[in-house]
Formats: sequence, C-alpha cells, structure tokens
Amino acid sequence: MNFARSLIKTQVIIEKDSKKIISSDFSYGKNHDFKILKDSKIKFLPETTVLVDLGYQGIQKINHNVLIPKRKSKKNPLNKEEKQNNERISKMRIVIENVFAILKKFKIISEKYRNRRKRFALRFNLIASIYNLQLLV
Repeated sequence: MNFARSLIKTQVIIEKDSKKIISSDFSYGKNHDFKILKDSKIKFLPETTVLVDLGYQGIQKINHNVLIPKRKSKKNPLNKEEKQNNERISKMRIVIENVFAILKKFKIISEKYRNRRKRFALRFNLIASIYNLQLLV
C-alpha cells in the first residue's frame, strides 16, 4: 500500500529590522499559505508593511499595506516597472530568506520530519528561540 505522508507547513513572521522570529504557525496537510495566515487569526496594524511571497495572493483584502510580487502569465507579461518592483521586493526578502537558511542548519527542519507530528511545533519553536537568543549575543 502506498501511504501519502502528510505535509507540515510552517508559517514564520519575522521582524525585518531585528530579524527576530515573532510568530510561527503550523499546518498539517496541503493548505495554501494565505489560508494558514487566515486560520492563525494574526492581525497586523494598519501602518505595518507586510512583505510576503506569491503564496499569499489575496492578502491585500486583509491588509492594504502589503508588498507582494506581481505574477506574470502568458497573456499578461510584466512590464519594465513591474519587473523593477519585483526585484525591489526580492531584495528586501533576502533578509527573510537568510533567516530561513540559518534555521535550516538544524537538520530536523531541513530534512523530512520523521517523528510525531504533534511535537514538530514544539521543536520548531525551541529552535526559533535558540535563534532569537543567538541574536542577543
């Protein structure tokens, strides 16, 4: 028999200037990133700029101060201004991607998780705490 392993998705909210992980949420199974955000009931202050990737299409309905790259399609290619805007957003996202790279030094996060799913959230939050503590040193 072929059993499909259920997926664990992790949503991390990082404060850009301090690079601190300020929130994490988890989803078991196939869920869109935006659905995980809605289910977590996290609210952003109106003046907070939220920087997200393309998995959060539709977040503009919740928060109007969002930086999200523009997606191209066959019928609607990006113009020069949209490409420059996407490049500017990706340069700002480098900070976030660097935090993920540091977290993935812990093999439990970077490889297939083979332990009890209930414990993943606890273990991830412990690793995030270690990361945040390391920032203080």
